[in-house]
Amino acid sequence: MSATNTPQTTYSISDLSKEFDITTRSIRFYEDQGLLKPKRRGQTRIYSLKDRVRLKLILRGKRLGFSLAETRRLFELYDADKSSTSQLNTMLALVEEKKSALQQQMDDIKVVLMELNSAEQQCRLVLDDNKTTKA
Repeated sequence: MSATNTPQTTYSISDLSKEFDITTRSIRFYEDQGLLKPKRRGQTRIYSLKDRVRLKLILRGKRLGFSLAETRRLFELYDADKSSTSQLNTMLALVEEKKSALQQQMDDIKVVLMELNSAEQQCRLVLDDNKTTKA
């Protein structure tokens, strides 16, 4: 295997920033929150493959609506139990909570849409009545 085909094992903050299309400030924030733990060479941060995977998981969790505290909890469970049984069970519980919350939001939105449609219909009826009485 040539050197160009060898998978990268360390990353700079700018490498990760470009790859995931996020700011370096965001990456430093995740580091400050204890979610990433790069090595340092002087002032330079050197991120490992593990840090890269964690950053990918942080961003995926964010897209799915997980808080950073929930993501940290999953990381802690994984670090404590490499078989990941407890992590997977916790993840399932979190997914169920998120699905339930989203379903409630969808139900609430449907109710609001029905109320808006009713208000719109009432306004149109009044406007139509005003047109016919003025004519």
